[in-house]
Amino acid sequence: MAKRKIPKKLQGVLWSVDVNHLDLEKDKGYIIHQIFSYGRLEEIAWLFKIFPKAEIIKIFTTHPYKDYEASRFNFVKNYLLNLKNQQLDERHYVKNIPRDLR
Repeated sequence: MAKRKIPKKLQGVLWSVDVNHLDLEKDKGYIIHQIFSYGRLEEIAWLFKIFPKAEIIKIFTTHPYKDYEASRFNFVKNYLLNLKNQQLDERHYVKNIPRDLR
């Protein structure tokens, strides 16, 4: 079976690594969070075509990524992933909130 490739058009959102070197399985945490943090609706739609929603939710909730603007974090959490009733610590996601190191 041929390995699924990440489209070159996503390079602008996945800027820190050449998309030819990304692996959809090994790098899914980076891919999911980068697209949620910086992608447009077009890139977000691609994400939901590639990964099952349950897998996206699992990555989002169990592997926080401190690179979101507060408004983007809330949009992703509450509307795209419908996690309004789930408590997630913003300090682990929002980049302008100091991390609690206790």
